[in-house]
Amino acid sequence: MSGSAKSKAALAQEVWRLMFGLLMRTSPQRARSIGRRGLTPNDSRALAGLEAHEGRSMRSLAAEWRCDASNATWVVDRLEKLGLAERRGVSHDRRVKLVVLTAKGAKMKHQLLAEFHAAPSELLALERADLDALRRALGKLPPAIPGR
Repeated sequence: MSGSAKSKAALAQEVWRLMFGLLMRTSPQRARSIGRRGLTPNDSRALAGLEAHEGRSMRSLAAEWRCDASNATWVVDRLEKLGLAERRGVSHDRRVKLVVLTAKGAKMKHQLLAEFHAAPSELLALERADLDALRRALGKLPPAIPGR
């Protein structure tokens, strides 16, 4: 079937299958990066959602991570034990604790994201025009985490 004869939905499905295939083929690289640091995939996901200067409540983390509060607490506990995050109280409400990255956590987040964002060889092999077209198309999609 020619490209013009495919429905938009079929074309979108094929594009997603190809993108997903690239993500799956490059997954071992990300797993090695995480493992070298003694982290789990959940740890790396949690690091990505935290900042050093802007605290996040446990409730907002649980909502973003789509888990219950007890699981978010377990993840934050683990990051605290690794020295990557800490809970800080807020002056206006002693019951609320905000989670922030420590200096060590911010550094590790930066290192992880630098490795995760390094272009895989499959993309480097594409022609510049193809990369420009791909960037333009993907740039039209909403960010992975709204507001970030």
